[in-house]
Amino acid sequence: MSPLYAADAFLKDKVEALAQHLGLDLPHQEQWDFIQSAESLDLQAVPGSGKTSLIGLKLALLAQAWTSSTRGICVLSHTNTAKDEITHRLTTTPAGRRLLQYPHFIGTIQAFTNTFFALPALRARSIEVQTVDDQTYADEALRLIERHPKFRKLNAALGHRKNGPALVAEARYVCDAGKLTTAGPDGTPPFKASSDSGQQFAALKEALTERGIFRYHDMFAIAEQHLAHHPQLALAAAHRFPFVLLDEMQDTSALQQNLLDKVFGPPGTVVQRVGDVNQRIFADAPDPAQSSSFPLPHAAQLPVSRRFGTKIAALASDLTVHRRQQINGAGHDGAVALLLFDDDTVAKVVPAFERMAAAAVPRHLLLNNPPRVLGARLTPRGAKAFPQSVSCYVPDFNTVPAETTGSLITATRTAQTLRRAGDNHAAVTLLWNALRDAARLATSAGLPPLRRLDRDPATAGGRARILLHDLLTCPLDSHAEWAVLTARLLRLLQDLTQSPLKGVARLKEPLAHIPYLAQPVPEPEAPTDADHDVVVPSIAGSIQSAKGETHAATLILECLERSGKKYDVHEVLGLLSGQRDASKALVTIKRAAQLVFVGATRPTHLLAFAAHRTRAESHIEAMTVRGWSVHDVHAF
Repeated sequence: MSPLYAADAFLKDKVEALAQHLGLDLPHQEQWDFIQSAESLDLQAVPGSGKTSLIGLKLALLAQAWTSSTRGICVLSHTNTAKDEITHRLTTTPAGRRLLQYPHFIGTIQAFTNTFFALPALRARSIEVQTVDDQTYADEALRLIERHPKFRKLNAALGHRKNGPALVAEARYVCDAGKLTTAGPDGTPPFKASSDSGQQFAALKEALTERGIFRYHDMFAIAEQHLAHHPQLALAAAHRFPFVLLDEMQDTSALQQNLLDKVFGPPGTVVQRVGDVNQRIFADAPDPAQSSSFPLPHAAQLPVSRRFGTKIAALASDLTVHRRQQINGAGHDGAVALLLFDDDTVAKVVPAFERMAAAAVPRHLLLNNPPRVLGARLTPRGAKAFPQSVSCYVPDFNTVPAETTGSLITATRTAQTLRRAGDNHAAVTLLWNALRDAARLATSAGLPPLRRLDRDPATAGGRARILLHDLLTCPLDSHAEWAVLTARLLRLLQDLTQSPLKGVARLKEPLAHIPYLAQPVPEPEAPTDADHDVVVPSIAGSIQSAKGETHAATLILECLERSGKKYDVHEVLGLLSGQRDASKALVTIKRAAQLVFVGATRPTHLLAFAAHRTRAESHIEAMTVRGWSVHDVHAF
């Protein structure tokens, strides 16, 4: 068998030449070990270690040397954000752009599962997929059970259960011994299969299946069933992709891992898994007891962070609750602060932080990267405690998640990149899915499959095709040009969905124009005396949404943790002060520490925590010993 790529792919001079072209330096042996490895491995990479840059470099080196025209590289990630970041980095080199087309595949694990297994299985049943989305499924399921007399007995039975609506809204397929069964949210059937309620429960699921409406979970069960009946498909996929790279591996669920093991588990495929287990913040992450859980005991490490210095690295090391790791900070030696507030000074916390950031961080950094205010909860959830969420500190807080801002233009730019690389099908599919997301926000219905649209330019379908063409070919650098395109989209949505526009305001953030990431940032003007300590307004959001970001200054707000009984920053201060042993902490405290770890590893120059004085007083001395500064927001 001919080699898949040239033997000199990872020679030192080639690595150094491409790294220099990409503006990367490789001072640590661990970086070289990962770049030059051609075997299966796990890589545990700390925040700010340059993981994504290394992935982009390695993939570009492989693309330069790849020789096979029928077998390719498969790059999978947990989120579209991570996938888009990898795609963006690959577009910076001609070799990298080759990976955006056949025989290679870059996408989320969900997209991989759908493309190669679930969608073919459904097409074999002549089922056209309308949507794969949990919220859309829930809306349609609840609407169907309320309106259709066929499910009257089921509706009555669910009325006697406290979780009745959830059983319907979150009903999912599971694959059991090669057979699809309908289960509740916990993965087990809520009724006996032979009962009237059990039969109607399964019939409701089947009715939505025939209409092409699915949950994300369903596609994995359908794929698993398809593989059980056609095991040669797994062999074909493993042959097609002899090299697999999995990014953000820590957030891969047990369900996803199970499918990946079926496809890429046998010997012969090189599987390199990269991530940071200490940033595993999703509830459905793999069971640590699984043999395939990430990272394996002898995983390689990237322990050096160039994002922050020793103070932040020290506290981050103490919060590595999943896998103990000593993080070495090689970045700017920034400051760590504790802001104390009382019941009547909650509203002063964020302004005090903004003034502190203005004094501690160079102004041009704040202008390019405004201070970030993060919390584990965005809005209150019924408890009487105060404060308990971001909105308690920021009364006018906009609850639209920060990661949705400019989501359509980001998807459009990625689609344009795919089109320029020759993958028109992937470009159009990506863009149409983004438009379908916009339709669900603005109307009570979704868009039909693209292939159902007619081509007459006088019809809504024809105008949609013209809009798709223009989105894929028009320049996107101007606010004015983008405003024209989005105005056409809004006019079109009502005709396409045959539904009134109810949620146009919710599209303000997703349809926003944002500057192109590759554009050079203008050189800042020299600061004047008038600019000194001028406050730059902060941006508030959830810790979860900030994952993967780099900030100049970050504030972690004390919020109620998931159980609603403890405050996260207070509990974390107890771990950092040494008053509590992290290895023996309750699960709820470990979860709080996980989230705080993610938020605390974002900043380069300033990290601040906000805590109520009565809860923080016993930890002030220990924090001072660690080199933190402690401030009263009332006096700051």
